[in-house]
Amino acid sequence: MLIGASGEKKGVVPIDKAISIALGEGLDLVEISPKSNPPVCKIIDYGKYKYQNQKKVNEAKKKQKNIDVKEIKFRPNIDTHDYQVKMRSVEKFLSEGDKVKITLRFRGREMVHQDRGVSLLEKVREEIDTIGKVELLPKMEGRQMIMVLAPK
Repeated sequence: MLIGASGEKKGVVPIDKAISIALGEGLDLVEISPKSNPPVCKIIDYGKYKYQNQKKVNEAKKKQKNIDVKEIKFRPNIDTHDYQVKMRSVEKFLSEGDKVKITLRFRGREMVHQDRGVSLLEKVREEIDTIGKVELLPKMEGRQMIMVLAPK
């Protein structure tokens, strides 16, 4: 089955005749659907066809949004102003569409007071409730407590 350069159907044509028609027009014969019966071929400029496909792929890549995971580190004894500064960063990252990994590091005897860390992460979760959601609940990994937030 042969389709011409302008899109008109030329019917079922032998391969050698299809190739000569394509060469006569200065174009290429490209097999579009090899599994159909009879196979479908089209007369096109193959270089132009590849170029247009590449442009479509590049355009699709441009429109894609990469989601990054940003990390903010807290300490259990964080002061209010430091906390507010870090929360502004968390809100900014979430509004940009990125995920935020909050790491709460315990040093030395702070490990005894893990309840302070849990309450701090609970406070963070309450504050970002309008713009984000908790993707990974707080859990301990060694001396760190980790929580992952994602934008709503």
